[in-house]
Amino acid sequence: MKQERILVVEDEPRIARLVCDNLEAEGYRISLATDGESALRAIRAGGQQLILLDVMLPNLDGFSICRQIRQEGDRTPVIFVTAKDLTPDRVKGLLAGGDDYLVKPFHLDELLARVHAVLRRAHWNQTAVGEPIAIGDGWINLETRESCRADGSHCTLNAKEFGILKLLVEARGGIITRQKILDNVWGEESEPTPRTVDNYMVQLRKHFENDPARPSSLLTIRGTGYRLKI
Repeated sequence: MKQERILVVEDEPRIARLVCDNLEAEGYRISLATDGESALRAIRAGGQQLILLDVMLPNLDGFSICRQIRQEGDRTPVIFVTAKDLTPDRVKGLLAGGDDYLVKPFHLDELLARVHAVLRRAHWNQTAVGEPIAIGDGWINLETRESCRADGSHCTLNAKEFGILKLLVEARGGIITRQKILDNVWGEESEPTPRTVDNYMVQLRKHFENDPARPSSLLTIRGTGYRLKI
């Protein structure tokens, strides 16, 4: 029996009932909010391991809710569930702090799979610091800075490579902009440009991806930055 508690935020009764019934059938504990303000109160009360968040809501939209709780330090995973299916909407959701994005209409099997995947990533993110973390077809140890390439060979990353990967890991699948990477990894150094970050990502993909030209883990978000698919 699963013990995770999921907050479903959905104002359409038919969809809310369908989602809640199927999640409960899977063994999850479910609570429901039907508007933005009640959702925000429920989130602040705490106790959820995951939030399924509609975007178009009465009183307060889902993007605003997610952005607000992230500013307050709440890192509960969020899956946006919405009819907004354009790429700019997806990017907006991820930049607001979402962990995944599911477009209506959806298949229940896909919903359940995404819920399982996000909860698994959240559990993985709580792994002890000294344990290896999977990156593509290899892994990295954030404590020792050791890593294993996709071909099975071991190496120690240089400071810049390690800094970039650490940011991506800590983002839990969220987008990290090129500028944030420059600010955090290069700091006051004046020479680097966004192109420098791109070059480092090429090298990291050569380390960890079986097919660096078609990365499955270290992903580019066009015009924005990068994210680590866990």
